[in-house]
Amino acid sequence: MPSYVYPAVFHPDTKEGGYLITFPDLPGCITEGKDLDEALYMAQDAMKVWLDCTIEDKVPLSPPSDAKSIALEEGEFVNFIRVEVRDTSAVRRSVSIPKWLDEQAANAHLSLSRVLQDALRERLSED
Repeated sequence: MPSYVYPAVFHPDTKEGGYLITFPDLPGCITEGKDLDEALYMAQDAMKVWLDCTIEDKVPLSPPSDAKSIALEEGEFVNFIRVEVRDTSAVRRSVSIPKWLDEQAANAHLSLSRVLQDALRERLSED
């Protein structure tokens, strides 16, 4: 699974508390958190969603900025955020199942691809 690391700028809200988080290299990727713990979690979540969409749309990614080159205002700070992005593209696999099971699945209007994906997720999460 490829991982990405980008700098995030944490802008503290001195009046109400919490943080606004922006990513200089990820246009439109903005989030917030009511405290530092939540802000870090939200930054990682926002970056993952942004990267998932951008990669799926095959938009080239900008390289991460050097933290020293990011202009900061008083109270702001930079923290690097790391996320792993799964390749969700579909692959074709041949599988064999008994004819009677195939007929029952067809009669039940089941997607064999979906059933297999769900079963694999459940099985792999147990280990």
